[in-house]
Amino acid sequence: MTAHHLQGSLFDQADELRLGPLDGLHRTDLGRGAWIDLLPGWLTGADDLFEQLAAEVPWHAERRKMYDNVVTVPRLLAFYGAGDPLPHPVLTEARDALSAHYAAELGEPFTTAGLCYYRDGRDSVAWHGDRIGRGRREDTMVAILSVGAPRDLLLRPAGGGGPTLRRPLGHGDLIVMGGSCQRTWEHCVPKSTRATEPRISIQFRPAGVR
Repeated sequence: MTAHHLQGSLFDQADELRLGPLDGLHRTDLGRGAWIDLLPGWLTGADDLFEQLAAEVPWHAERRKMYDNVVTVPRLLAFYGAGDPLPHPVLTEARDALSAHYAAELGEPFTTAGLCYYRDGRDSVAWHGDRIGRGRREDTMVAILSVGAPRDLLLRPAGGGGPTLRRPLGHGDLIVMGGSCQRTWEHCVPKSTRATEPRISIQFRPAGVR
């Protein structure tokens, strides 16, 4: 009886964690060849995935040189390269689904996954574009799946000027930044005095884009 009960519980958990269809994506044209696609609540059971990733991913704190100082990056990081097993099967399913959906437009699959763990409102990422590698000179895509509590993702035209867009992302929301977005726009997750609950973002990228 006990074995049957445990087996049933495992199947119940697997059923709760599922991806929805991607045909509900809504595209916003940002101009200058840039766009974003948004799909709220793409992943059902996202809070359960957050708990597992927070506990089991080998997170590390990165230190970077800034001017004359070496500072700790205000978030925890993990990176999975092409061919690395991802920390949960649903992330492999998500990457494959995104690769299939955008195959004609992107022309190549998503291959890597970078994870950021924002522990509270003090964790953040500064304004930037993913321009290391091919993103500096080519149109590309970065797809971000967010689990845990929502945090604001801000976007603005590169170089300042123009409107700033704000998209709160969490609880299984998906955003895809495409076209020239990494070259002509910047994005950030600002510090927040309101945000106290943690969030993890999973960024899927094609090869050679960081």
